[in-house]
Amino acid sequence: MEYSDLDPAIHYRRPWNAGKNVGPKRPLKPRDIWAIRFYLDEHKRLRDRALFDLAIDSKLRGCDLVKIRIDYLGHLSTRQYARLVDEWVSTIGLDKREYGTHSMRRTKAALIYKASGNLRAVQILLGHTNIENTVRYLGVDIDDALTLSERTEI
Repeated sequence: MEYSDLDPAIHYRRPWNAGKNVGPKRPLKPRDIWAIRFYLDEHKRLRDRALFDLAIDSKLRGCDLVKIRIDYLGHLSTRQYARLVDEWVSTIGLDKREYGTHSMRRTKAALIYKASGNLRAVQILLGHTNIENTVRYLGVDIDDALTLSERTEI
């Protein structure tokens, strides 16, 4: 729907994304993963711990993760899962605006890439058909390429 520039109300409308972080969410770091696991274990939240571990290890998207039917996990909507991720992240002191459900998928892929530098392996694990998508997904830049080059001895 178009708005007229002559409409005085249009000048008071804020953009929907004003003040929000847009773009890809950050992956968790290993210390963040262990902090969340410790929190969930300490509060005896077995279901949440199982869901968290499944999310990290499976590298599934949130919408695919909530489709899995396991008796102890029960039915979750994508919105409920997003609220859980927000809670997990904020309980360890991270800004929930910088992390989301897709952070779970990106975490293990980012760790594998940092440990091995093998883009092809990450591409296969994520199910990407194009290596350029994987490069963009991981946020690989010139600095990463130079670091990998310096680590490789001939």
